[in-house]
This record gives sequence, structure tokens and C-alpha cells, in this order.
Amino acid sequence: MGKVAGFLEYERINPTQRPVEERIHDYREFLHLPPEEEMKRQGARCIDCNVPYCHSIGCPLGNIIPDWNDLVYQGKWKKAYERLELTDNFSEITGRICPAPCEAACTLAANDNAVSIKNIELSIIERAFNDGWIVPHPPTFETGKRVAVIGSGPAGLAAAQQLRRAGNSVVLYEKSDRIGGILRYGIPDFKLEKAVLDRRLDQMEQEGVLFKTNMNVGKDVSADELKKDFDAILLTLGAGQPRDLNVPGRELQGIHLAMDYLAQSNRFVAGMKKKDEIIWAGQKNVLVIGGGDTGSDCVGTAIRQGAKKVYQFEILPKPEEWGESYNPDWPDWPKFLKNSSSHEEGCEREWSIGTRMFIGKDGKVTSGHFNRVEWKEKPGKQFEMTDVPGSEFTQDVDLVLLAMGFLHVEHNDIIKNLGIELDQRGNIRTDGNYATSVQGVFAAGDAMTGASLVVRAIWHGREAAKSCNNYLMRQKK
Repeated sequence: MGKVAGFLEYERINPTQRPVEERIHDYREFLHLPPEEEMKRQGARCIDCNVPYCHSIGCPLGNIIPDWNDLVYQGKWKKAYERLELTDNFSEITGRICPAPCEAACTLAANDNAVSIKNIELSIIERAFNDGWIVPHPPTFETGKRVAVIGSGPAGLAAAQQLRRAGNSVVLYEKSDRIGGILRYGIPDFKLEKAVLDRRLDQMEQEGVLFKTNMNVGKDVSADELKKDFDAILLTLGAGQPRDLNVPGRELQGIHLAMDYLAQSNRFVAGMKKKDEIIWAGQKNVLVIGGGDTGSDCVGTAIRQGAKKVYQFEILPKPEEWGESYNPDWPDWPKFLKNSSSHEEGCEREWSIGTRMFIGKDGKVTSGHFNRVEWKEKPGKQFEMTDVPGSEFTQDVDLVLLAMGFLHVEHNDIIKNLGIELDQRGNIRTDGNYATSVQGVFAAGDAMTGASLVVRAIWHGREAAKSCNNYLMRQKK
């Protein structure tokens, strides 16, 4: 694979970025991939490691990474795309927003810079779009079976495409006004411009997937109607129940859930909302509570809206800083501190911070009262949090965004009306093969697993489509 000793000859090259002072004034993507000749050299760094952990451990989709690295090195871009398409429906999305666990598991990462797998993937798929290799693949025959897919996030989109290509009639229901779920309204354009999503949706429509938006399934269309009109139902609703913060003052104006904020901002960027119609961070002291990707997205969005100051508080302890090029936890995902592009744009971060209450004036939040916490390991590798005495402090804030993750799928009308069993965490219970407790009803993605990676949701969507299709083929016409 790649060039013999290519990893010794070539250094890892990362994409260039537009300068911070330029990119914070717009919502466009700011990464620029190296030219194709350079990407060929990056492909040459992939070694014949015999056991490709990038593929077997790192990638939830099971992408055949060494193969397309080698094909890019050889300049066989179309063959590389064909290999990539075997396992990933939306490489233009994963190539942009996946955290790249494949690179953490790359054999080179044991003591060197990993192969630029994510950048090579994105280079392949963008070349495929530019050269017209990506065309609709409608089914060669019709099964006569109808499937309703509920929810148009990454799991729902992947499942819908796979089910349609297998010859089933597929209707994809979405409660929002546009298709895409979290890809449309949860991820800012500076990470994923929506034209990237729209061109893939156009392919799916040409393949015969029927999109129905503004459909609150369970109300606008009942569970009984779905059972009557479709041979199978696949629930890909996501993990939409956010973790809230139950402290005094939570009811004050100016305290919002992160996804409400991000969704409104994306509608503003798309020209669907005006500035005075959305939650706006301009000239405000903004506090983001929660240190994950959603919190980071809030930071970058608030900066672009002209926030006066942005703070980010996380209740967990600060991870260890790591300045070396290799992965100390190889082949597992590293546990050291990570700085996102949004953090680089300007943000004060604090760890081990607990929220005690919010204070307001005239019904609007003006400050928060916090304290520092300490985490101590208990027997059995359990950790216990305790307050640090005398560590209380107050922070002036005008806007608070709660980005503390998600609990489980929303327990909405369709789940209740179908009578589906839930697991102990509140997710949809399945039998290990994506079938729920109700015959003919399947579930996939975060609705089944809880909040996870987009790349893992795509894999679950593909696998659930396979299980659902096998069920349909066993049913009498």
C-alpha cells in the first residue's frame, strides 16, 4: 500500500485555513485542501501495515481505507471513488465533520503523524462531484414494497438511499421545513455548507426517494395510517431530548438550549429568518455550558454574530495537554485536550465548573453563580465530584447556551402510539438486528444508541436498511 517507505519521505500536510480575522465575518467553510499532486504524496504515506487498524478499529463504516489511499497515490481517482462509495453514502459529509477516529487508529499514529485519511477522503469525493462521476443509481427492479423512514438525519438519509436502491418505494418524513435533520439545522455552515447537502439530496430525489417535510409523524400522519400504507417503518429520529440544567434562575430570558440557538442561526444564514427573529449573540457576553462539539459550534456561531465575549464552562476536568504528533492511546481515541477551530477564534475556556444559579433583572439573565468542583477516583474506577470549598464566583452574562449533550430519543407521539419498548436509558430497544418490539418497525442511529457520531449513524442506517429489506423480502406480496 502506498509507496515503500513513503512515510519517511513525505511529511503530513494539513489543509490551509482562511485567517481567523477574515473567516469570523462570514459563515463559509474555511479549509482549503492541498492540490491533488500533494494528496497523491499523502496517499503514499500509507504503509503496508498488514493489520489496518484504521479500517478494522477506527472507522465505524468499515471504509477500505488502505485501498483508496493506494489508488490516490497511483493517480487512479475514479477507482478510489468507486472503492469509497462501497461503504459510505455521504463521504462529502464525513470528510468534513467526522472527527477521524481512523486517523487515531492509523498504524503510523503509534509513533508518528497519522496518514491524512480524512483529507484524502474529501479530496476523492470532491473530485468525483467535479468530474461528474456521482450520478443517480435508481433500482434496476421494483420490489413492490413500501417503507416509511421517519427522520432525515444521517441515519435516515443513508437508510432511505439504501432501501430505495434495493428497489423499495421509500417515503422519508421530516418534521422540519427542509430535509437534513441535524446536518441541516444542527451543524453550522462554516463546518458544512448546505449546498454540499443539497447536491446529495438531489441525487436521492432522482433515484426516487420521496421527501415529505413539515410532517409531524404521530400527529399529521398517525401510526395506524403508517401501518396501513407501508410494509415497514424505520425510525431514525435522532437523540433529540437535550440535557437541561435544573438550577434556580433557569427560567430567565436569555437562557437557551444549544440546538434552538444553532437551528435559528442556520435559518438566518439560509435567508429564512431575520436577525431580530432569532437568538442573537451580538454585543453580548455569551456563556456556553458544555465542552463538546455542540458547545464548540455555539462558540463559533456566537463569534460570527459579534459577541462581546465568549466563555465556555465544562463540568468535567480539563484533559491532559499533548504536544506530540503521535497518539499516546493508540489505537484508541486519544483522551487529551482538543482545540476546535472555533476555540482558535477566541474563547475563554474553564473546566471543573459547576453551575449553582442564574441571576437576572427585569426577567432577563444578567449573571451566573458558579463554583469549582473536584473529581476524585473511587474504587472500581468510578469518579466522584465534590464542590471545592470557598471557590464560588460570579460571571456577568447576557446569553447562556446549554450544550450539555442529549439524553435519548424524544418520547413523542409516534413512539407512544406505536407502543414501542424503550431501554433503561430511554432509547428505542431493538433486538440487535434493528427490529423493535413491534413487528415491521425498525430503528437506527441515535434513536437506538443515544447521541453518537454522524459516521456511526450512517453505518447504522445502512445496516438497518439491510435488516429491513431482508424482512420485506420474507413477506408475502
